[in-house]
Amino acid sequence: MQRQGSGGNAAVVVRVTGFVLLVAHLLLVAWVGLLPRDVAWVTAPNTVPLAGIRADLALGPAEAARMLAEGLLLLAPLGILLPMCEGRLDVSPWASLTRTTAAGALVSLALELLQTAVPGQVVDVDSVLLNTLGVALAHLLVVPAARVRLRRRREPSGSRGGSRDRAGSRRRGGSQGRVVIGNETDQGRTPRIPRVPIAR
Repeated sequence: MQRQGSGGNAAVVVRVTGFVLLVAHLLLVAWVGLLPRDVAWVTAPNTVPLAGIRADLALGPAEAARMLAEGLLLLAPLGILLPMCEGRLDVSPWASLTRTTAAGALVSLALELLQTAVPGQVVDVDSVLLNTLGVALAHLLVVPAARVRLRRRREPSGSRGGSRDRAGSRRRGGSQGRVVIGNETDQGRTPRIPRVPIAR
């Protein structure tokens, strides 16, 4: 019981830690993405997929790498923090990837829609694509391996605890109940009364 309690406490700690980090990250993203920019001019909104990425690539390798890295890394922590908030180890990898990627896409889309009301910020559909790809890549690189490691760490202790519990229950059952083996019980042999001759 103590092992199960400690395991439950560890899961709660992981969930709470993931939730706190998730909130902190979203606040940071909102501050970066929704901060008004004092610029002389802004580019037109990009609603054509991959058009912005092609424009970034035309700026040269260094500038293109910087722009693409910014798009990939902005929401990438969500790929790890969202499964932490869920706190489940026994889950389908593809289902977890699908849910996490969809949540990342929704967060990115909401951020882009909010940017329409911020001066100096421009809507870019490629930002949604890059943000979502970053969430998926972070999930694939970290979460499956972490879950496998945690499951391996959990299984030996659970099996040892289960065997001890079963043995303990057998020992407790033996001390409380009666187990008959031939003419013996757990309290010893059945007492026998010797025959007393009858006087005539």
